[in-house]
Amino acid sequence: MNIKETDKQWIKEALAQFAGKMETVVERNQGKIPYTTDENGRFDDRSGKKDICWWTNGFWGGELWQLYKLTGKEIFMQEAIGTEDKMDAAFMDYNGMDHDAGFRWLPTAVIRYKQENNAESRNRGLLAAASLSGRFNLNGNFIRAWNDWGDDRDTTGWAIIDCMMTLPLLYWASEELGDPRFKAIAVAHADTAMKSFIREDGSVKHIVGFDPATGEYLGNYGGQGYDEASSWTRGQSWALYGFTLSYIYTKDMKYLETARKVADYVISELDNKFPEYLVPVDYRQPAEPAYEDSTAAAITAGGLIELAKCMEETGDQSASDKYLTASLKLLKALHEKRCDYTLDKDNILEKCTAAYFDSRHEFAIIYGDYYYLEALMKLDGSALTIF
Repeated sequence: MNIKETDKQWIKEALAQFAGKMETVVERNQGKIPYTTDENGRFDDRSGKKDICWWTNGFWGGELWQLYKLTGKEIFMQEAIGTEDKMDAAFMDYNGMDHDAGFRWLPTAVIRYKQENNAESRNRGLLAAASLSGRFNLNGNFIRAWNDWGDDRDTTGWAIIDCMMTLPLLYWASEELGDPRFKAIAVAHADTAMKSFIREDGSVKHIVGFDPATGEYLGNYGGQGYDEASSWTRGQSWALYGFTLSYIYTKDMKYLETARKVADYVISELDNKFPEYLVPVDYRQPAEPAYEDSTAAAITAGGLIELAKCMEETGDQSASDKYLTASLKLLKALHEKRCDYTLDKDNILEKCTAAYFDSRHEFAIIYGDYYYLEALMKLDGSALTIF
């Protein structure tokens, strides 16, 4: 990729700030698996029995592995291994195992296995892949999202765009075992998502419902965005990044074309409505309240970097430069306006939002920090990946 020398220097400085802060943060949070922070800016802990199945628990371990790669500091590796060990308890909770298996064991167990050839980590990754593949609905060719929520909603036929980011767990398992079944499930789900989630203009639905017995498309639901016709920004980022990853694993051009369609829509929205590249919760949300989601910015940036690499490999340098430029604009906006590199708070990224209609908005969320660090390291050429 055509990264300017001045940008390379900025990336190096941003990584140094991130790592410098996190060494102190990790020392004062040993043994925790955080999701967010309390009112004093200190990390919470999701490592207990009640919360060990929380869907974001893999991002802390993933961040620690990236920091270990970046710095070589033993504390990051030790805490990453401790996080992975604690997550074993989730395998014994059926309701705790859902479509988020990739988010939990790709950045932890699979990354560790790729680095150390650790047999226990390989086993964990394969167990997670087997669990994820068991959620595949053959009638509709989709991976079921959530388990029952204990209320009146029947989620048996629900699929969500987030699942595009967990498919690499299945691609990896197929390669690791020489077993095409896992890849076949991933491809079938990606094909369904491409057909049922991506609108003609490149905007993305969050939740789609199918008849679980026949596979009939029943409709879509608002999910974590503003409404059913909206464009939830984190969902856009999952689609952009996820279809790019499916292209990387399969080399099927339809996935690259889909990723580009989503990316072009996102860049158009940013250029025309949010020129500061500070990302809202939904590209179609009302002017007020103007909630932001820095996690969507970080995830989008990471997906755009991979998309830029793919376009360069196909010989389209102009498209590659376009996606790289957009990624840098997102990351620089975060760095300059939405990052706290002081030791006052444990988090880095500020103004993260999980869902438009949640009771809490613009707070710290761990996957924001993870994807921000990962994107910077991708630009630096040092990021740990499974592909």
